[in-house]
Amino acid sequence: MANEQTQSGLVTARDRARLAYRVVKGTGSGRVALVHSLAMNGAFWDRVTPLLAGHADVLVYDCRGHGASDKPAGPYTIDLFADDLADLLDHVGWETAVVCGASMGGCVALAFAERHSARVAGLGLFDTTAWYGEDARGAWEERAQKALDGGMSALVGFQKTRWFSDSFREANPEIVEAAIGVFVKNDLQPYAETCRMLGAVDKRSALPAFGFPCRIVVGEEDYATPVAMSQALKDAIPNARMRVIERARHFTPLEVPQEIASEIEALLSAH
Repeated sequence: MANEQTQSGLVTARDRARLAYRVVKGTGSGRVALVHSLAMNGAFWDRVTPLLAGHADVLVYDCRGHGASDKPAGPYTIDLFADDLADLLDHVGWETAVVCGASMGGCVALAFAERHSARVAGLGLFDTTAWYGEDARGAWEERAQKALDGGMSALVGFQKTRWFSDSFREANPEIVEAAIGVFVKNDLQPYAETCRMLGAVDKRSALPAFGFPCRIVVGEEDYATPVAMSQALKDAIPNARMRVIERARHFTPLEVPQEIASEIEALLSAH
């Protein structure tokens, strides 16, 4: 226990990989699981989690290959990441939860919703997609190779302008630098394997069967997963609701945490 309000530790997944997690206790009856973006860790949600304290207990964790979790050899699959979350929920004793993910985390949330649909009380999809497109495998392999050849620092300039709007970067350099600090600490091979995993993701066929409340959020200026990708999710998921955040880019949980928290609260209320 980190303190009486936070439970943290390591969970052993079904393939023996250890996953670092943290449950922040809230005062409400809800339960929310949050899945971070590529090359981030559970701290990605630190601006959102306090805003949920009056509504729910919140589970955050480091996906395999990231942060303090184990970094086993690949290949990785999105279904493997989804089953990791199921094992985490088993460990903390949650039968169901509102499951939310950003970017890569949204892909994990979609895979979880397909494989473990009875455990989904609501689905939050932030700056994400079910499929990166016809050229996805090649584009993600190119990014993996750039990291393997030049290190994570070779990608920083490319990434930070995608993550945050120009005005946010100027006004919040400490948040930008913290994200960069997490990014450059990634081990190269797990990062490359995760890139390849995302290049192979295609969960489009699963979407029409989703029967739980769903909220989709995307930054107006997000060119990593553009508005059209979120619109495709909304069109395919029954009764999904979509919100476009003006002047925001890809990392909306860091750039506009209040708006993200309000969408999660709406999912909790719907449940």
